[in-house]
Amino acid sequence: MTFRQLTARRLAERAARAGLEVIEWGADVHAPPSEPNVLTDVAAATEQHGLRCHSYGSYFRAGASPDSEAVDIVRAAAVLGATRVRVWAGAVGTADASVADTALVVRGLRRAVEVATDHGLEIATEFHAGTLADSPESVLHLIEAVDRPGLASYWQPPVGMGDDEAVAGLALMADHVVALHAFSWWPGQERRPLAERDRLWRAVAEVLTQRERDIDWLLEFVPGDDPASLAREARSLRFFRPQAAPSREDDR
Repeated sequence: MTFRQLTARRLAERAARAGLEVIEWGADVHAPPSEPNVLTDVAAATEQHGLRCHSYGSYFRAGASPDSEAVDIVRAAAVLGATRVRVWAGAVGTADASVADTALVVRGLRRAVEVATDHGLEIATEFHAGTLADSPESVLHLIEAVDRPGLASYWQPPVGMGDDEAVAGLALMADHVVALHAFSWWPGQERRPLAERDRLWRAVAEVLTQRERDIDWLLEFVPGDDPASLAREARSLRFFRPQAAPSREDDR
């Protein structure tokens, strides 16, 4: 999603050169689920440049998109070698959702999780306004309502929210977070270098270091969508991202 203006091959090359390790391909431009030849080419480019596709950024909206779309995106994710599919928890925010809206989203997520599980993948909801995953509390409620082990969540700093409140929210839902979108918008949606919210990202790293699961830090929305800024932003990302604890096998 960060560089929609670049071809997938060019983007993979730049990401690898910047020292990044994993990539989330977007279903809207670079890896459309309806184009199998494109998916195959994107998978090849990912492997060629030594990257791993951990997640597939879909725009499937549970409760609003047809169930058949879930099948298509999961199959596409499998072609890309992804381990999870990012989806959206409906098309209305928690405050405006009716009981019927919520039931549809829960049903849609259950179906998506079932399909993903059949392919050895997991589903994770985008943490975003205008959905039923628009706050830490709503994420926890949604995961409890869906009640399926294959459902997790992304996290990103809510627009306009200060550091302390954002980190406190992350701490509430951190046990369910499998990936985050790292960007520094401040104030509002003004895009700034990642390092300009140094205090935020240090605190985020401290929270996530306490979790046993390794979490994907995915760089998103660099200032000006400028590819020339990628190397600098990637250095910042590596600086903030906590390293996973060594496994027992590593210790041996």
